[in-house]
Amino acid sequence: MKISLLTLGKTTDARLSALIDDYQQRLKHYIPFEFVVVPDIKNAKSLTQEQLKTAEGEAILARLTPAMDVLLLDEHGREFRSIEYADFLQRKMAAGRDLVLVIGGAYGFSQAVYDRANGKISLSQMTFSHQMIRLMAIEQIYRAMTILRGEPYHHE
Repeated sequence: MKISLLTLGKTTDARLSALIDDYQQRLKHYIPFEFVVVPDIKNAKSLTQEQLKTAEGEAILARLTPAMDVLLLDEHGREFRSIEYADFLQRKMAAGRDLVLVIGGAYGFSQAVYDRANGKISLSQMTFSHQMIRLMAIEQIYRAMTILRGEPYHHE
């Protein structure tokens, strides 16, 4: 079982990239993890919001297989406390399917991506930049792994 974080476009802030890389290295001690970057859509500025969501959706769907358990990071998704999220991930891992967490573009996901998804989760009711949410998502996966191992990273 592998966990992947699929994002649209490169992380442009070097400081965020360094932190994401740090958490990727940390996660290797717990679980196979992959940070997948879907290239930005060419000529995105010439597209309508719907056209852009459709193009991004096609690029996302091209990287998914039917065997994957796909969860969208979406503002309307289920929220967790960190311990609940750790338990949720543990149940997903026990199911044995590769888990893919997907961060969409600035306008969200196309209907085709929503239709393909197995669920939606939210890291907060607040809105964050797509650059920052990458770091938050990977840190929460790491936090969940330390909780499951009983390590002292998380305090409650």
